Amino acid sequence: MMGLLKRLWAVFDDRTGTSKLFGGALSHPVPNTTGWVGWSYALGSAVLFAFILQVVTGIALATAYIPSTANAFDSLVFITEQATAGRLLRGMHNFGATAMVVLVGLHMAQTFLVGAYKYPREANWLTGSVLLLLTMALSFTGQLLRWDQIAYWSVFVLAQQVARTPLIGTELTQLVLAGNTVNGATLSRFYAFHVFFIPALVFAFLALHLWLVLHHGVSEPPEAGRPVDPKTYRAWYHNFVERTGVPFWPDAAWRDVVFSLGVLAAVVALAVIVGPPHLEQPPDPTILEAYPRPDWYFVWIFAALALIPPAFEDLVILGAPLALGALLFLLPFVANKGERAPQRRPWAIAVVLLAVMMIGTLYVAGERAPWSPEFAAPPLPAQLLGPDPPPVVARGAVLYNQKGCEACHNIGGYGGAYGPELTEAGERLTREQLIIRILNGGEGMPAYAGKLTAEELEALVAFLESREGTEVGARERR
Repeated sequence: MMGLLKRLWAVFDDRTGTSKLFGGALSHPVPNTTGWVGWSYALGSAVLFAFILQVVTGIALATAYIPSTANAFDSLVFITEQATAGRLLRGMHNFGATAMVVLVGLHMAQTFLVGAYKYPREANWLTGSVLLLLTMALSFTGQLLRWDQIAYWSVFVLAQQVARTPLIGTELTQLVLAGNTVNGATLSRFYAFHVFFIPALVFAFLALHLWLVLHHGVSEPPEAGRPVDPKTYRAWYHNFVERTGVPFWPDAAWRDVVFSLGVLAAVVALAVIVGPPHLEQPPDPTILEAYPRPDWYFVWIFAALALIPPAFEDLVILGAPLALGALLFLLPFVANKGERAPQRRPWAIAVVLLAVMMIGTLYVAGERAPWSPEFAAPPLPAQLLGPDPPPVVARGAVLYNQKGCEACHNIGGYGGAYGPELTEAGERLTREQLIIRILNGGEGMPAYAGKLTAEELEALVAFLESREGTEVGARERR
């Protein structure tokens, strides 16, 4: 039997040149690592395996998923409750995303701690940084595809935060939402990015990253007192792996295989025991029974955005991404030589610990703090309406609360702060402008066309028309 398999392999290899294509990659020498250090080197391979798992389960789910506002939710219900192994596949895709985010984060932290971004591996770090950002984008775009209340309002909250970006907030919001509100075009855009555009970029950068690893070699474990000198490092590394290195396959690759199989086992176990994310009801901006938390690995980001003091919002929303980008993409150029050992670089340990503490603290705050729209906002106090308001205005005030307007807009100090303040809406907007904005939405605001009756629309407009900033103005208008 073995003889037959060898002959078949010889024929296949002769026709395809497989051994020439992959032989060098599998046999290239790598540092001989043992213990927990050796296992930490398996993180990179585990990230690749997690991505392949996402591609496989994603393709399977895409065969039954329908990316339209009319059918997306129902198709997921069908996949979960009726399709063969659908519940398992959704669970694996969900926990596979979690695994990929966690593994990419751990791999980046490990690379940073051991200084593996230093010469000559600066490009390795840059491609890894891009892959980190793409992984986060891949995970977030997948959340909206559930097309339920939680997914809808999570993207709505994101749009409200993006809209605050100085100078280009409106353009960024329209880019994210494919328009001015969360609608069918938004779902189509997120689907295209999640299924086609972002995975294509991930494939491209993974290929480049793997090529760079082969080109420069796997970094050796750091040793105190052995700094990186760009003038001599390449010659030293070549001699080092020639003397002490081992072939990647099978001497080092077995850890990658075992680690990746462990990831698979954990993902399958969680998919079976916990199951896929629970589906709420289909999105409806007039139904406010929603708890719009994003997936857990984004909660800390949303919490940070929500806890920013108003005076510093523009500075942080614009400055934080720029600071993070500077850290990620300038680091290998400003610190590409010198000591790599963590004990000789205590500032690196401090940075990692600070990042973990910050993310953990913000995560807890995000679970507790009202960073999302306050859907349980109490009705507006009677004093805001003045004595004896017209029935249509009083009815509009009730609808303003019931339909969720108060969750995001502020009037006289009451309500949310995620949308424009409406204390003086009657002075700033004409009746026609109010109707257009309510029906069509805009800049993250959901569209209420088809969700309100003519009587409800008339009452809301009458109430907003009465808002002139002072009760005197309101009474004079009446």
